[in-house]
Amino acid sequence: MSLSVAGNRTTPFPLRSRYVARAQWRKAAGSRPRRPGGRASQPGRDRPARDERTPSSMISLARFTTRTRVVAAVLGTSLAGGVALAAGALATGPAPSATAAKAPGVTAQDLLRIAEGQIGVEENDRGGGTKFHRWYMESQRARETVERDGGNVRAYANAPWCAMFVSWVGEQAGIRPTVGWDAYTVTYAQWFEANDRWGGKATPGAVVFFDWKRGDSLYGIDHVGLVEEDNGDGTITTIEGNTGNGKVERRVRPKAEVVGYGYPQYVA
Repeated sequence: MSLSVAGNRTTPFPLRSRYVARAQWRKAAGSRPRRPGGRASQPGRDRPARDERTPSSMISLARFTTRTRVVAAVLGTSLAGGVALAAGALATGPAPSATAAKAPGVTAQDLLRIAEGQIGVEENDRGGGTKFHRWYMESQRARETVERDGGNVRAYANAPWCAMFVSWVGEQAGIRPTVGWDAYTVTYAQWFEANDRWGGKATPGAVVFFDWKRGDSLYGIDHVGLVEEDNGDGTITTIEGNTGNGKVERRVRPKAEVVGYGYPQYVA
Protein backbone atom coordinates (compact mmCIF):
# COMPACT_ATOMS: atom_id res chain seq x y z
CA MET A 1 0.00 0.00 0.00
CA SER A 2 1.39 3.41 -0.89
CA LEU A 3 0.23 6.95 -0.26
CA SER A 4 -0.77 9.33 -2.99
CA VAL A 5 -0.59 13.08 -2.69
CA ALA A 6 -3.80 15.10 -3.00
CA GLY A 7 -3.37 18.74 -2.14
CA ASN A 8 -1.69 18.70 1.26
CA ARG A 9 -3.25 15.38 2.24
CA THR A 10 -2.19 11.80 1.75
CA THR A 11 -4.69 9.09 0.95
CA PRO A 12 -4.28 5.30 0.63
CA PHE A 13 -3.85 4.17 -2.94
CA PRO A 14 -2.99 0.58 -3.92
CA LEU A 15 0.38 0.26 -5.63
CA ARG A 16 -0.08 -0.90 -9.21
CA SER A 17 2.50 -2.28 -11.56
CA ARG A 18 4.71 0.24 -13.31
CA TYR A 19 3.06 -0.59 -16.61
CA VAL A 20 -0.49 0.04 -15.39
CA ALA A 21 0.56 3.23 -13.66
CA ARG A 22 2.41 4.43 -16.74
CA ALA A 23 -0.63 3.78 -18.90
CA GLN A 24 -2.79 5.77 -16.47
CA TRP A 25 -0.33 8.64 -16.54
CA ARG A 26 -0.32 8.80 -20.31
CA LYS A 27 -4.10 8.70 -20.44
CA ALA A 28 -4.38 11.48 -17.85
CA ALA A 29 -1.59 13.69 -19.17
CA GLY A 30 -2.25 13.19 -22.86
CA SER A 31 0.09 12.06 -25.60
CA ARG A 32 3.70 13.07 -25.08
CA PRO A 33 6.74 12.12 -27.14
CA ARG A 34 8.81 9.40 -25.49
CA ARG A 35 12.05 11.15 -26.40
CA PRO A 36 12.95 13.82 -25.76
CA GLY A 37 10.12 13.41 -23.26
CA GLY A 38 8.55 16.83 -23.01
CA ARG A 39 6.10 18.75 -25.12
CA ALA A 40 6.85 18.95 -28.81
CA SER A 41 8.09 22.29 -30.07
CA GLN A 42 5.42 24.50 -31.56
CA PRO A 43 6.31 25.40 -35.18
CA GLY A 44 7.53 28.93 -35.65
CA ARG A 45 8.15 29.59 -31.97
CA ASP A 46 11.21 29.55 -29.76
CA ARG A 47 9.75 26.94 -27.47
CA PRO A 48 12.03 24.23 -26.07
CA ALA A 49 11.18 20.63 -26.78
CA ARG A 50 12.21 19.32 -23.41
CA ASP A 51 12.35 21.89 -20.69
CA GLU A 52 11.39 20.27 -17.39
CA ARG A 53 11.08 16.88 -19.08
CA THR A 54 9.11 13.95 -17.72
CA PRO A 55 11.37 10.89 -18.01
CA SER A 56 9.66 7.75 -16.80
CA SER A 57 12.18 7.22 -14.01
CA MET A 58 11.42 10.63 -12.46
CA ILE A 59 7.80 11.08 -13.47
CA SER A 60 6.74 13.19 -10.53
CA LEU A 61 9.23 15.88 -11.43
CA ALA A 62 6.65 16.70 -14.09
CA ARG A 63 4.10 19.43 -13.56
CA PHE A 64 1.34 18.30 -11.20
CA THR A 65 -2.29 18.96 -12.04
CA THR A 66 -5.49 18.02 -10.25
CA ARG A 67 -6.08 15.15 -12.67
CA THR A 68 -2.58 13.69 -12.67
CA ARG A 69 -1.18 14.25 -9.20
CA VAL A 70 -2.29 10.92 -7.73
CA VAL A 71 -1.16 8.79 -10.68
CA ALA A 72 2.17 10.61 -10.88
CA ALA A 73 2.85 10.10 -7.19
CA VAL A 74 2.16 6.37 -7.47
CA LEU A 75 4.27 6.01 -10.59
CA GLY A 76 7.11 7.97 -9.03
CA THR A 77 7.12 5.62 -6.06
CA SER A 78 7.01 2.56 -8.31
CA LEU A 79 9.82 3.63 -10.60
CA ALA A 80 12.14 5.56 -8.34
CA GLY A 81 11.38 4.24 -4.88
CA GLY A 82 9.88 7.50 -3.73
CA VAL A 83 12.59 9.77 -5.08
CA ALA A 84 9.85 11.58 -6.97
CA LEU A 85 8.67 13.02 -3.69
CA ALA A 86 12.28 13.34 -2.62
CA ALA A 87 12.72 15.70 -5.53
CA GLY A 88 10.49 18.10 -3.68
CA ALA A 89 6.90 17.44 -4.75
CA LEU A 90 4.93 19.21 -2.03
CA ALA A 91 8.03 18.98 0.13
CA THR A 92 7.75 20.12 3.71
CA GLY A 93 11.30 19.34 4.85
CA PRO A 94 13.97 21.83 5.86
CA ALA A 95 14.76 24.52 3.33
CA PRO A 96 16.94 27.62 3.46
CA SER A 97 15.34 30.84 4.59
CA ALA A 98 14.93 33.55 1.97
CA THR A 99 15.21 36.11 4.76
CA ALA A 100 18.84 35.18 5.42
CA ALA A 101 21.38 37.99 5.42
CA LYS A 102 22.67 39.18 2.08
CA ALA A 103 26.13 37.98 1.07
CA PRO A 104 28.50 40.97 1.19
CA GLY A 105 29.34 42.34 -2.23
CA VAL A 106 27.14 40.00 -4.30
CA THR A 107 25.01 41.80 -6.88
CA ALA A 108 22.54 40.51 -9.43
CA GLN A 109 25.16 41.08 -12.11
CA ASP A 110 27.66 38.95 -10.19
CA LEU A 111 25.17 36.08 -10.20
CA LEU A 112 24.38 36.55 -13.88
CA ARG A 113 28.06 36.52 -14.83
CA ILE A 114 28.37 33.10 -13.22
CA ALA A 115 25.30 31.88 -15.10
CA GLU A 116 26.59 33.35 -18.36
CA GLY A 117 29.85 31.47 -17.89
CA GLN A 118 27.93 28.19 -18.05
CA ILE A 119 26.36 28.86 -21.47
CA GLY A 120 27.11 25.90 -23.69
CA VAL A 121 27.35 23.31 -20.90
CA GLU A 122 25.54 20.28 -22.29
CA GLU A 123 23.82 17.19 -20.90
CA ASN A 124 24.64 13.63 -21.93
CA ASP A 125 22.53 11.47 -24.23
CA ARG A 126 20.42 10.35 -21.25
CA GLY A 127 19.42 13.90 -20.36
CA GLY A 128 21.74 14.34 -17.39
CA GLY A 129 25.32 13.90 -16.27
CA THR A 130 26.11 17.60 -15.85
CA LYS A 131 28.06 19.13 -12.99
CA PHE A 132 24.74 20.57 -11.82
CA HIS A 133 23.39 17.05 -11.39
CA ARG A 134 26.53 15.91 -9.56
CA TRP A 135 26.44 18.89 -7.24
CA TYR A 136 22.77 18.43 -6.37
CA MET A 137 23.18 14.70 -5.75
CA GLU A 138 25.84 15.53 -3.15
CA SER A 139 23.82 18.33 -1.56
CA GLN A 140 22.23 18.40 1.86
CA ARG A 141 18.87 19.14 0.23
CA ALA A 142 18.93 15.90 -1.78
CA ARG A 143 19.91 13.87 1.29
CA GLU A 144 17.17 15.44 3.39
CA THR A 145 14.42 14.66 0.93
CA VAL A 146 15.62 11.10 0.30
CA GLU A 147 15.88 10.43 4.03
CA ARG A 148 12.32 11.66 4.46
CA ASP A 149 10.69 10.02 1.44
CA GLY A 150 12.93 7.06 0.60
CA GLY A 151 14.60 6.16 -2.67
CA ASN A 152 18.15 6.92 -3.77
CA VAL A 153 19.91 10.12 -4.74
CA ARG A 154 21.23 8.37 -7.87
CA ALA A 155 17.79 8.87 -9.41
CA TYR A 156 18.73 12.55 -9.80
CA ALA A 157 21.59 11.67 -12.16
CA ASN A 158 19.53 12.08 -15.34
CA ALA A 159 16.59 14.10 -14.00
CA PRO A 160 15.33 17.41 -15.45
CA TRP A 161 17.86 20.00 -14.36
CA CYS A 162 16.64 23.56 -14.91
CA ALA A 163 16.08 24.06 -11.15
CA MET A 164 19.37 22.35 -10.31
CA PHE A 165 21.16 24.81 -12.62
CA VAL A 166 19.67 27.88 -10.92
CA SER A 167 20.40 26.40 -7.49
CA TRP A 168 24.01 25.69 -8.49
CA VAL A 169 24.52 29.26 -9.70
CA GLY A 170 23.29 30.56 -6.34
CA GLU A 171 25.73 28.27 -4.55
CA GLN A 172 28.66 29.44 -6.68
CA ALA A 173 27.74 33.08 -6.02
CA GLY A 174 27.74 32.44 -2.28
CA ILE A 175 24.08 33.36 -1.81
CA ARG A 176 22.38 29.99 -2.07
CA PRO A 177 20.36 30.67 1.15
CA THR A 178 18.53 33.47 -0.68
CA VAL A 179 18.47 31.85 -4.13
CA GLY A 180 17.21 28.54 -2.74
CA TRP A 181 17.80 25.01 -3.95
CA ASP A 182 15.49 22.36 -5.31
CA ALA A 183 15.10 19.91 -8.17
CA TYR A 184 11.36 20.50 -8.66
CA THR A 185 10.09 23.77 -10.10
CA VAL A 186 6.74 23.82 -8.26
CA THR A 187 8.29 23.41 -4.82
CA TYR A 188 10.97 25.93 -5.73
CA ALA A 189 8.32 28.55 -6.54
CA GLN A 190 6.35 27.70 -3.40
CA TRP A 191 9.47 28.34 -1.33
CA PHE A 192 9.84 31.87 -2.69
CA GLU A 193 6.14 32.54 -2.12
CA ALA A 194 6.26 31.21 1.46
CA ASN A 195 9.17 33.55 2.21
CA ASP A 196 7.45 36.65 0.77
CA ARG A 197 9.96 36.85 -2.09
CA TRP A 198 7.46 36.29 -4.92
CA GLY A 199 6.03 38.76 -7.41
CA GLY A 200 5.22 39.73 -10.97
CA LYS A 201 8.01 42.13 -11.95
CA ALA A 202 10.94 41.04 -14.12
CA THR A 203 14.19 42.29 -12.61
CA PRO A 204 17.78 41.26 -13.43
CA GLY A 205 18.79 38.29 -11.29
CA ALA A 206 15.22 37.23 -10.50
CA VAL A 207 14.36 33.54 -10.73
CA VAL A 208 11.65 33.22 -13.38
CA PHE A 209 9.07 30.42 -13.51
CA PHE A 210 7.26 29.45 -16.73
CA ASP A 211 4.05 27.68 -17.71
CA TRP A 212 3.99 26.95 -21.44
CA LYS A 213 0.17 26.93 -21.33
CA ARG A 214 0.27 30.48 -19.94
CA GLY A 215 -1.55 29.67 -16.74
CA ASP A 216 -1.08 31.47 -13.43
CA SER A 217 -1.01 28.53 -10.99
CA LEU A 218 2.20 27.48 -9.31
CA TYR A 219 1.16 23.87 -9.93
CA GLY A 220 1.29 24.53 -13.67
CA ILE A 221 4.96 25.53 -13.67
CA ASP A 222 7.05 23.75 -16.32
CA HIS A 223 10.44 25.42 -16.21
CA VAL A 224 12.70 27.88 -14.39
CA GLY A 225 15.57 30.19 -15.33
CA LEU A 226 17.25 33.48 -14.45
CA VAL A 227 16.17 36.90 -15.74
CA GLU A 228 18.97 38.78 -17.45
CA GLU A 229 16.93 41.71 -18.75
CA ASP A 230 13.40 43.00 -19.23
CA ASN A 231 13.40 43.95 -22.91
CA GLY A 232 10.50 46.37 -22.57
CA ASP A 233 8.57 44.82 -25.45
CA GLY A 234 6.68 42.09 -23.63
CA THR A 235 9.67 39.76 -23.56
CA ILE A 236 12.54 38.97 -21.21
CA THR A 237 16.06 37.73 -21.87
CA THR A 238 16.99 34.77 -19.68
CA ILE A 239 19.77 32.31 -18.96
CA GLU A 240 18.45 28.77 -18.50
CA GLY A 241 19.58 25.19 -18.14
CA ASN A 242 17.72 22.15 -19.49
CA THR A 243 16.62 23.90 -22.67
CA GLY A 244 15.28 22.20 -25.77
CA ASN A 245 18.85 21.79 -27.02
CA GLY A 246 19.93 20.08 -23.80
CA LYS A 247 22.25 22.96 -22.90
CA VAL A 248 22.59 26.09 -20.84
CA GLU A 249 21.46 28.84 -23.18
CA ARG A 250 20.43 32.47 -23.37
CA ARG A 251 16.79 32.75 -24.46
CA VAL A 252 14.19 35.43 -25.20
CA ARG A 253 10.81 34.54 -23.71
CA PRO A 254 7.36 36.15 -23.83
CA LYS A 255 6.17 37.41 -20.47
CA ALA A 256 2.83 35.77 -21.22
CA GLU A 257 4.45 32.43 -20.36
CA VAL A 258 5.67 33.65 -16.95
CA VAL A 259 3.83 32.53 -13.81
CA GLY A 260 5.91 34.69 -11.51
CA TYR A 261 9.32 35.62 -10.21
CA GLY A 262 11.31 34.71 -7.11
CA TYR A 263 13.59 37.40 -5.75
CA PRO A 264 16.96 36.53 -4.21
CA GLN A 265 18.51 39.22 -2.02
CA TYR A 266 21.39 41.18 -3.51
CA VAL A 267 23.40 44.19 -2.45
CA ALA A 268 22.57 47.39 -4.29
